[in-house]
Amino acid sequence: MTFEEIPLRIPNLTIVEKKAKKFLEEFQKATSAKEQAKVIRKFDRYYFNIQTDLTVISIRYTLNTQDPEYQEAQAKADELIPEIESILNIPFAKAMLSSPYYEELKKIFGEHFMNIYRAKVESFDDRIVEDLQEENRLLTQYNRVVSAAKIPFRGEIYNLSQLAKFTEDLDRETRKEASKAYWKFFEEHNEELGKIYDDLVHVRTKMAHKLGYKNFVELGYLRLGRTDYGAEEVKKYRDQIYHDVVPVTKKLFRQQAKRLEIKNPKYYDYNLTFKDGNPTPIGNRDTLVLKAQKMYDEMSAETGPFFRFMCKHHLLDLDARAGKSGGGYMTYLSRYEFPFVFANFNGTQGDVEVLTHEIGHSYQGYCARKIFPQVLQSPTYEACEIHSMSMEFFAWPWMKDFFGDQEKKFLFAHLSNAVTFLPYGVAVDEFQHFVYENPDVTHQERLAKWREIEKKYLPHKEYRKGSFLDLGGFWMKQRHIFESPFYYIDYTLAQVCALQFWARIQKKDEKAFEDYKHICRIGGTLPFRKIVKEAGLKVPFESGCLKDTVQLVREWFENADDSQF
Repeated sequence: MTFEEIPLRIPNLTIVEKKAKKFLEEFQKATSAKEQAKVIRKFDRYYFNIQTDLTVISIRYTLNTQDPEYQEAQAKADELIPEIESILNIPFAKAMLSSPYYEELKKIFGEHFMNIYRAKVESFDDRIVEDLQEENRLLTQYNRVVSAAKIPFRGEIYNLSQLAKFTEDLDRETRKEASKAYWKFFEEHNEELGKIYDDLVHVRTKMAHKLGYKNFVELGYLRLGRTDYGAEEVKKYRDQIYHDVVPVTKKLFRQQAKRLEIKNPKYYDYNLTFKDGNPTPIGNRDTLVLKAQKMYDEMSAETGPFFRFMCKHHLLDLDARAGKSGGGYMTYLSRYEFPFVFANFNGTQGDVEVLTHEIGHSYQGYCARKIFPQVLQSPTYEACEIHSMSMEFFAWPWMKDFFGDQEKKFLFAHLSNAVTFLPYGVAVDEFQHFVYENPDVTHQERLAKWREIEKKYLPHKEYRKGSFLDLGGFWMKQRHIFESPFYYIDYTLAQVCALQFWARIQKKDEKAFEDYKHICRIGGTLPFRKIVKEAGLKVPFESGCLKDTVQLVREWFENADDSQF
């Protein structure tokens, strides 16, 4: 079966309700932990079959947000998802957590399994079903607005993904003009997107209050399944980024301005890393996939067949096109044991980065596909991103195939981007904490707060005084802020772990890739901190972790001669 052959199924709520009652009755009638464990496994398989149908709807919609059939299916899914949780997942979870055989079940499935379901129960109640449906409706509305972007630029029409390549053009005037066109879209939709976000903040806050939380922060963490750290650890981590990483990134940005020979660089200049142009991959989409196949064949005995599997079943949709949603992602279709990769190639180095990144996610899903219960196949997001970001670094030895004589430029740019991303990532997180701790502030106050935080972590950013960006509009391009509250810090936590893998690669540590494959295979059977330990890495929250990790990166840049670029 290829992806195109997978049917579009909308779950029947009546059938789901009947199955839910049957599972619950069978579970409660069981007279031993062993019997209940059998029911849990059957329930798990059924639940993830339903999730597969909902995921197929989501994929097809993001592939073409303008298709009426997919729009209708997505609108129906927006309503169904909370209702399915209400009648299927949550009642069964409550029964598990209150089982007289709880301790024995915990021994069978592990404490982490029980903690996952406890977080689900604590973040859901029938009273918030309508609120969750409203949240989903708003997210679909947001996606439709940004995916429908038709931006005129030099006689052609582009969407946001397609236009992005011109923002890193060698010609400064082109960069400036493309950047202005890009941000003009957000300025023109400022009120509309601001209203959608305000509505999202308030509906999420309403849910938190209904569930007895002070604000959405604690609920947001629970929804992400974070069971072994909280907001306090994250705040201390952000402080470490500010003290240990920002000084390094300031220096990197100064070096970049020097390379570009621009005395007073503007925001649109930083998209260009080198004076003679950013590294660009050689070849089109098909060429890059062939090169990736060669890379994964040579990387390991496991990665080659896996990538061939992805190609054979048409599980890579990589080209940007009109009507397609922006960004990139990997998702998993449990019923078929298929990972699926979504991207928007636009002819930049980002094409190779997103390909290796999302394939890292996919490889983990493929490695863990036989884990049961299936809820343990995938870990929480910050651990998932270790797989993707580390794969980007494990791919370094093959970058000559992708970039030819621009290989060294790519390696320099890739590592530089990995480090300079960290302050931006925590800025997004700090902004979201402000928003949900102060849900009633106005859109203008949110814009102003973003600019204040941006100046703290990204002091190199300069905009024309009084412009949309100077007033704080940059955050509006970040889909995660709308779609996945508090997710974004996960990328930075994973990047710190990936940089530790990078350091081990530099030291020729042959066990590094074995440890990487190990954490791919164990999936989500452990919480974040324990997965990091299983990989032989330091947990980013630990005191001194940032300083030690960044020191290795600093030394690499000190030894790199960027004058050759």
